[in-house]
Amino acid sequence: MSRHFGSGWISGVLSAALGLLGFGAVMCLLFPALLTTPELRAIYPLPLVRGAIHVTLVGAFVLGLVSLSLAGTNRRWALGASGLGLTLLAVVAGGSQAHAGGPAAPSTYLGLDWFLLNVLFLALIFVPMERVFARLTEQPIFRAGWRTDLAHFFVSHLLVQVTVLLTMLPAAVFFLWAVHPAVQSAVAGQPLWLQFLEILFVADFSEYWVHRAFHRVPWLWKFHAIHHSSTAMDWLAGSRMHLADIVITRGLTFVPLFVLGFAQAAVYAYLVFVSFHAVFIHANVNFHFGALAQAIVTPQFHHWHHSAQFEAVDKNFAVHLPWLDRLFGSYHMPPGEWPARYGIAGKPIPENYFRQLAFPFQGRAKDRRS
Repeated sequence: MSRHFGSGWISGVLSAALGLLGFGAVMCLLFPALLTTPELRAIYPLPLVRGAIHVTLVGAFVLGLVSLSLAGTNRRWALGASGLGLTLLAVVAGGSQAHAGGPAAPSTYLGLDWFLLNVLFLALIFVPMERVFARLTEQPIFRAGWRTDLAHFFVSHLLVQVTVLLTMLPAAVFFLWAVHPAVQSAVAGQPLWLQFLEILFVADFSEYWVHRAFHRVPWLWKFHAIHHSSTAMDWLAGSRMHLADIVITRGLTFVPLFVLGFAQAAVYAYLVFVSFHAVFIHANVNFHFGALAQAIVTPQFHHWHHSAQFEAVDKNFAVHLPWLDRLFGSYHMPPGEWPARYGIAGKPIPENYFRQLAFPFQGRAKDRRS
């Protein structure tokens, strides 16, 4: 299928994407108790949200018409038609003026709004960044495996309530005995900037060893192998993680933060930082950080962690602080070099979200060192 400018493919993809975003946003207006995050409901500027939905639906409609006019009788017409169809469904449901259900009390919910906001803002930031500062200029936006990665992104954000609950549960249930009010009071009383730096160290020190265990313990590797199965690196590739991997890693990383009792504002600041940084280090960008690369994990450093080259396997476990790998003998960073290939030798992981979800329970995952 031709994807060059003027073929109708670009406008069709944009129409389908905007149509899906617009339709999802309308559903959030109609069913807030079911589809939206309670912590975010109170801060949404509803007039601005309605305006954004309107612009999104208009954009999807116009781009859909452009795509259909350019595609002719080729298969590309399906993209524009999808965008138009989703837009019409959203309009029939009320469009940007759909009645906002409510008031919505805290409830069991799906984080559709959280998914829509994240995919929109991250795409707006990283897609242009990867076009302007691309390391691999020949790698397309919609490279092989992007649908699988988007499915991982969708499910993990949609189940945000479940993952947050399971992240906090191990600490609250099994480590309550370790909490000391005097220690927590002293920690929370420090300046927020100092707490942020301490969280960065404590969280990454914990995650370093959890991450290393996922590479060394065979039954844990079967889950983590999903994350390493992507053969291309970009902003969406980091989303490819088995739900069990997410829950175990975040749960164990949260334990010391819970026990030490850092202030909520400092923890939120860290969560904002890590949500951006974790995406950035997977991105297809060719930035050079000089001496700063010794202090903070960069895309080049983390790309080597995903390399399928033998000398890079089981290296660079740190997520934020690369000197942890220097300290514990797992550092690999050839000056000025980037990996030539990514993934797992032999490509043993199926390229489908549901198959990847079931994969750890079906026999043995291939060791990356073989």
